[in-house]
Amino acid sequence: MAHPGLIKFGMRVRAFRENAGLSQEQLAERAQIHRTYIGGIERGERNVGLKNILRIAGALGVAPAQLFVDFQAPNEHRPVRRGSK
Repeated sequence: MAHPGLIKFGMRVRAFRENAGLSQEQLAERAQIHRTYIGGIERGERNVGLKNILRIAGALGVAPAQLFVDFQAPNEHRPVRRGSK
């Protein structure tokens, strides 16, 4: 199952894309990213790197931060690694 943050990010990308009246193919062309990758992002299946986030935001004409509005800090607890003594 996809991570909730990836799903939320994908939903934001889709909402901005649809609001701009763009198809996945048009967004992909503008962002210079493959169309199937855009589809994977929108379905929450892709962990998107910073370079592609910047490309997508630019293609949508929005600030990258707008793709992360309403995100909350993760609740996942990760143990702190400590060096051996």
